[in-house]
Amino acid sequence: MTDTTFGIMTAPSQVSYAEIQRVWHEADAIPEIEHAWLFDHLMPIFGEPDGPIFEGWTLLSALAAQTRRLRLGLLVTSNRIRPPALLAKIATTVDIVSGGRLDFGIGVGSRPDIAMARREYEAHGLPYLETKDAVQRFAEACTVIRRLWTEDEPFDFDGEQIRLTRAFGNPKPVQRPHPPIMIGGRAGATLRVAAEHADLWNIPGGDIDDAISRSALLDRYCTEIGRDPADLTRSIYLPVSYSDPGATRAAVGEATGAGFRHVILGLADPYPAGVAQWVADEVIRPSS
Repeated sequence: MTDTTFGIMTAPSQVSYAEIQRVWHEADAIPEIEHAWLFDHLMPIFGEPDGPIFEGWTLLSALAAQTRRLRLGLLVTSNRIRPPALLAKIATTVDIVSGGRLDFGIGVGSRPDIAMARREYEAHGLPYLETKDAVQRFAEACTVIRRLWTEDEPFDFDGEQIRLTRAFGNPKPVQRPHPPIMIGGRAGATLRVAAEHADLWNIPGGDIDDAISRSALLDRYCTEIGRDPADLTRSIYLPVSYSDPGATRAAVGEATGAGFRHVILGLADPYPAGVAQWVADEVIRPSS
């Protein structure tokens, strides 16, 4: 599995800034850990509903400035929270701050059946489009963001959900033609957008048969538009069990055996001392 890359995810919720700093600083010095991730929520989706939580892109920029090697991103940005032209500017800034280490994770946004996630939109005065409109806006956002990253002249965009006048991105990201785009989700409509726009596609683990079937559907959508499915890296999120690393290694083995070559290991708080090194020693090296 030499072509498999491993990363960690630290949810910036119910934890302190210092705790996340500690883990990322440690991970940055461990070659087996190649990427690190936060998530994108404005209110907790687990634990105490009124507990602390940090804004993902702001925190990511701070961590980008303090690390030197890790690729980094959000797993994944909610397209419902920020207008796409603003998001393109934010992501460009992080790519520059990091010296070209951003992996741009994005998805439609929280599903309407997850009450703990949906409440953050009402609490922050953000509109919550119904699924059909939200998916359409997501597809248009991916188009707009790529154009802002790559086009050398201002442009207008007149979509069903997004309208821009003389949109232009300057400066451009460090990475050319643009930072890798990771699209997260499992719904068929999201997978269609991924087939067109994504460099990586991520799905939460837990049901490997479902992940395999979703990956096969993505293959089909790629083929329908004339894209080689092998060009789209398959990524999976797997939670780490501190008490049973063998179970985590087994889940990694299943995922990599099914073609998932980009593995993100979710670290639960509280983070044990030396947790990044422990993950390398107990999960990554034995799985490689």
